[in-house]
Amino acid sequence: MVLVLQGCGQPAQEQQALADNEQRISAAYGSWVSPLGAAEVYGSASAIGELQSVGDAIYFSESSPAEGGKVGIKRLEKDGSITSVVAPAFGIGSRVHEYGGGDFLGIGQSLFVTKGQDQLFYRIAPNQEALALTPNGTRHGECISYPKGSRIICVREDHRQPGEPKASLVTINLNFSGEGDIFVDGHDFISSPAINADNTQLAWITWEHPNMPWDNTQLWLGDLNRKGQLTNIRQIAPERKGALMQPLFSPNGVLYFIADYDNWWNLYRLDAKGDIEQVTQLKAEIGGPAWKLGQHAYAFENENTLIASFNKEGDAGLLRLDLQTGVIEVLAADFADIKQVVQGADGVYFVGNRPTPERGIYKVSGRGTELVYAPKICGLDPRYISRAVNVEFTTKGGDKAHGYFYPPVNGDYQPLPDTRPPLLMMLHGGPTASANRAYDSAIQYWTSRGFAVFELNYRGSTGFGRQYRQSLYGNWGKVDVEDAVWAAGFLVDQGWVNAEKLAIRGGSAGGLSVLSALAFHDKFKAGVSYFGISDIEVLGKETHKFESRYLDQLIGPYPEMKAVYRERSPLYHLQGFNEPLLLLQGLEDKVVPPSQSQHIYKALKDKGVPTAFIGIEGEGHGFRQPHNKILALESELVFYGMVFDFTPAGTLPTLKLDNAEALVRPGQQAQLPE
Repeated sequence: MVLVLQGCGQPAQEQQALADNEQRISAAYGSWVSPLGAAEVYGSASAIGELQSVGDAIYFSESSPAEGGKVGIKRLEKDGSITSVVAPAFGIGSRVHEYGGGDFLGIGQSLFVTKGQDQLFYRIAPNQEALALTPNGTRHGECISYPKGSRIICVREDHRQPGEPKASLVTINLNFSGEGDIFVDGHDFISSPAINADNTQLAWITWEHPNMPWDNTQLWLGDLNRKGQLTNIRQIAPERKGALMQPLFSPNGVLYFIADYDNWWNLYRLDAKGDIEQVTQLKAEIGGPAWKLGQHAYAFENENTLIASFNKEGDAGLLRLDLQTGVIEVLAADFADIKQVVQGADGVYFVGNRPTPERGIYKVSGRGTELVYAPKICGLDPRYISRAVNVEFTTKGGDKAHGYFYPPVNGDYQPLPDTRPPLLMMLHGGPTASANRAYDSAIQYWTSRGFAVFELNYRGSTGFGRQYRQSLYGNWGKVDVEDAVWAAGFLVDQGWVNAEKLAIRGGSAGGLSVLSALAFHDKFKAGVSYFGISDIEVLGKETHKFESRYLDQLIGPYPEMKAVYRERSPLYHLQGFNEPLLLLQGLEDKVVPPSQSQHIYKALKDKGVPTAFIGIEGEGHGFRQPHNKILALESELVFYGMVFDFTPAGTLPTLKLDNAEALVRPGQQAQLPE
């Protein structure tokens, strides 16, 4: 297919006029006019969520900026035509574990979906009103059919009783509303039900506090009798510890799964004797951390081959595995991110992102790998696109850390003589997550204005094996911050950025790193925290079930290690916090409550530090409404202009910065607050 990109920002004739001008404009970094506005970054681009094969078609979820970021479902036919089957206004989206996933299931002409607003599970059939099948106070996701046409099996999170919600696998009748029957319970968390082709075996994953699903999980297998009862339940290899995920039966009934027994997430299978056999031996990751339900990193082409995605140090690829010989054929290695690998009627489909604007749904077939559907995206002329440079650097203690450096690029501008660009050090959330080099309009927004960007994969990030992932355990708020400080020093030493204009930004767990970097170090000159954590001790008491014991791993058990929680919390260490800070916070956030931002804002304001707080009504953990994302991005640009003494181009919102008179311009002597 031909990828059609939307135009961005300036009218086409103005862009052409600039392109024809051989003399570049000399201007300060940060003040460059970019063809990419915040409205183009967030106001028009849609995003694909999950894929599912139903009959001869592929169903997929996609967000709609025109509907405030709400998610609908579309159908991709074999001929490439697209039909909307659930309008975005319906707003599908599960909140199991708060992060959701596994939002819909297609059976025949019907779709079964979770509605975001009320969390009820609905049947949507042609020419019928949507029918709610589940009771209030319950959440459902990751459903599978059993047997076809009469019942489905779902992960349920039951919030109807006081205390922690209860996890279970339940069966739901497709034809009428009701309580449903509990299939499996008795565990803190349950996910990933998978059934074999003849409906005689069911597999699933469980884990218990204080583990997260990327720490230690259990794989279970049970037999299904003719009455639909689950019998002969047994745990697979209980003596082996690891993060097991994504069980899936092959067409001939062999159970496959992903595990990190050898440090890397590889494929395994259960042989005829009930023993575990390792299928791949990659020094790379198949799959990623299970923050959401409904992830699929591999699918079977047929009884003899499967297709799997893999990730190594932030780069993604696709492989074909011969199940008989073990021979691996690499089909593609030029992706930045691959998700939702599913078997369709005419090939294997997946969602792929590249370092260039080509992104969407791809198909693997006898003709190779082809892009079959591309959502709307704001495409830039190559003269404005910054390409990532993969960087490995030595951090504190001699360890290695990683990241992607994006230099400032704008075909119409050149910097003033003898200047270096300001740096935006970007920290991913999680913290068990990662940055990759996928084309991101939000990054290009900054680089096309004259900023350098560094996306850091600090120790603890995924894609580098279990050992690297767990190097953050016991050290959160410490090694992630050290890596940010050392990365900034490395970039300064290389001569790539201005040492007096170093900013650090991040969200959620990345927001904690931002606040800690400013509280405990003096490397950065400004910070921006999106729904960040300032008081780790309080977070552990207020957050939701899924992450309620996450801190046991990241820091240590509470209250036994209460002193360390205090020691790592920026809110209690503001004596060295003197640099300007912008805080952005959703006021409906259930993961990191607004008080986390509000308390440090008040404390810094009272201390005399230049500080701004933007609380956004109706937003939770991660902004969804395009107009709120636009406000946040533009306010951030205004903030950097105030701190680094440049005038951003364009019409931008006014930012109220408390204690603005205390701003120290680059090169000036700081006057520390008393």
